Amino acid sequence: MAKGTRGGNGRFERNPDTAIRDAQAARLRTRGLTYRQIADELGFAGPGKAHEAVKRILAETVQEAADDLRAVELERLDQMYQAALKVLETEHYAISHGKVIYLEEGGPPLADNGPVLAAMDRLLKIQERRAKLLGLDAPARTNVTVSDAITSEIEQLAAQLGMADDTEPSEP
Repeated sequence: MAKGTRGGNGRFERNPDTAIRDAQAARLRTRGLTYRQIADELGFAGPGKAHEAVKRILAETVQEAADDLRAVELERLDQMYQAALKVLETEHYAISHGKVIYLEEGGPPLADNGPVLAAMDRLLKIQERRAKLLGLDAPARTNVTVSDAITSEIEQLAAQLGMADDTEPSEP
């Protein structure tokens, strides 16, 4: 089966044959085959390449569905934002025992700022959710230090699971 080609930038570019092969790899994986078995069946260089093929097809499938879902969620957030904005812009009066409260007879009703503050809080939460959904927030920086012992253990586990490209587990 034809493999992917290298583009002008030297990077791997997918073609219809590799897309079909990736989809076949994903189907075999859902049937319970190991990455080694998938590599043997479809002619991948090793289990790591079979794993990459399954990851590629899943990422593409998930991305398309995620884009559609993201659009629906953004529409819902817009509707909620408009409803909360109406609450924010409406005058609210304090009520006790079903009656509007007045500070003095014949004076103006006592304002109730509770719904306004709650609407402001809700608007902020909607804005936060929108920012997360669109990836507008700057990522949090995290420093991670991995010791050689942990790296070696990860390599050994990957090799045991058949996820590495025909590499032998490293010695500790």
